[in-house]
Amino acid sequence: MKVAFYAPLKSPDHPVPSGDRQLARALLQALRAPGHDAFVASRFRTFDAGGDAVRQQRLARVGNALAGRLTARLRRMRPPLDVWFTYHLYHKAPDLLGPAVCAALDIPYVVAEASVAGKQHYGKWSLGYASSIAALEAAAATVVFNPVDLEGIRKIHSASRTDEILRPFLDLAAFVAPRMPGTPTPGDHAPARLITVAMMRPGAKVASYALLAEALKRVVSLPWTLTVVGDGPARADVEAAFEDFGASRVRFAGFQPTDRVAAMMRESDAFLWPAIDEAFGMVFIEAQASGLPVVAGDAGGVGAVVSAGRTGFLVPLGNADAFASATERLLVDRALRRHMGREASAYASAEHDLPVAAARIDALLRRVVSEHATRKTLVRTAKAMP
Repeated sequence: MKVAFYAPLKSPDHPVPSGDRQLARALLQALRAPGHDAFVASRFRTFDAGGDAVRQQRLARVGNALAGRLTARLRRMRPPLDVWFTYHLYHKAPDLLGPAVCAALDIPYVVAEASVAGKQHYGKWSLGYASSIAALEAAAATVVFNPVDLEGIRKIHSASRTDEILRPFLDLAAFVAPRMPGTPTPGDHAPARLITVAMMRPGAKVASYALLAEALKRVVSLPWTLTVVGDGPARADVEAAFEDFGASRVRFAGFQPTDRVAAMMRESDAFLWPAIDEAFGMVFIEAQASGLPVVAGDAGGVGAVVSAGRTGFLVPLGNADAFASATERLLVDRALRRHMGREASAYASAEHDLPVAAARIDALLRRVVSEHATRKTLVRTAKAMP
């Protein structure tokens, strides 16, 4: 099939790394894996961070014009377009293209990761909210990654629509490789090798780093080292949060490419991240695929990517004491670390790897396209009857 892919919040080739971009890229891979011709239909970004009504009105005008031009271009495509697939739809980043194009071309419209914030009906993002609700109403199916979104979506969707609940996923090939040859396994009394990986941006990221530092101060008497992977404009603030530990305890590795991050995870013993304001925390999937137990803040959809009690610990969000207590359990119990690490690897491969998701998305798209074709045939037949 020919599939138009669109991410109104952040295109898969956006220059700024993030979990959102990471999942957009994974979705594009998953769409192409069965052999579909999936392409980025547009890089038009509709994100409005501040709730600016004037900006939302301007985006709507631009989106309407772009949808018209895009429809004309796609109408000439051969073979013709079969389905449109939009990733991450909500009031701050509505889809102003897909519904109009699909209506004009009479093709099905599919949405992945939509959310409904009812309080924005009359809020600062009321225009974006209205556009996102209209898009959901037009969708033949939705792919739901975060279970907390399901209730809001089902209030919009009629009973005839399809909701596919799917766990967030990545191509985990680089992370499931065995422990690197020659990498020593630490002895019973060797310091546990902890690792965290995150961008260093003001706001929630810095808050998470600060909480991690506070939690580690509570277990400073235990043997451990921490490798911090990441960089960004707030690096000085992050380094300041850990300055009491010294370079022998905390090492800053800076930004690293994916293959190097995977190697560093396989050289570690546990992954820690407080996850303040995280949507999912895709890095938890990578860590578990690498065989690492995790300690995570129980935020947003983190529970959808960490199996609490099996592959790690979910602790109350923002609670340094609880985070320290869970970390201590992994530090003092090497057997528990190893057991959870094995479970983490098995869990990530079974639930969050790209081939699993690709098969389910492929089945959904084929069903949606087939049902749409059947409805078109019935309509044509009805019109032809005397």
